[in-house]
Amino acid sequence: MSRSNLTHFSGNRGRVASECLNLFLVGPMGVGKTTLGRQLASALGVPFTDSDHEIERRTGVNIPLIFDIEGEQGFRRRERDVIDEFTQRHGIVLATGGGAVLDDDNRAHLRQRGKVVYLRASIDHLLKRTASDRNRPLLQTENPRLKLEQLMAERDPLYREVADLTVDTDRHSVHRTAEYIIRSVRRDSSAHSS
Repeated sequence: MSRSNLTHFSGNRGRVASECLNLFLVGPMGVGKTTLGRQLASALGVPFTDSDHEIERRTGVNIPLIFDIEGEQGFRRRERDVIDEFTQRHGIVLATGGGAVLDDDNRAHLRQRGKVVYLRASIDHLLKRTASDRNRPLLQTENPRLKLEQLMAERDPLYREVADLTVDTDRHSVHRTAEYIIRSVRRDSSAHSS
């Protein structure tokens, strides 16, 4: 797998020993954080949590309804609480919501408590993945492409800020991408623990 096509390390943090590795997945909606997160957790033999699914489980309603009742601000407050709780655990894979990086506390907790993998994809790929998904309130607009472009312009710098590893998911299978992430993170952790 070509390193230039798939990934790069920011090289700024080697803080988690592999025996208690936490992997936190960030990136836009539709990039495959949940699917890849399940694959990574299975391969590593650790629990997997999706922060959006956890919020739905705790509230008993879906995210669009939370947005309708509490607004985005209410949802982000719930998201901050879930991310704080789950990033304090050891040996987990956590998929975060696309907007989790908007919160300063979330970014700090992700950076300080595990390895952060930024999953990246083209706008075309994201549109295909989200086209029929009505559980994404921010994309329920006349022009989902424009909305995704706006979200990426705002969030891409924040994803990059927290990322230890950036992975393009457009052209690679879930299995192959998961293997590559595991190898890369373990290699980075070993290099920094020596």
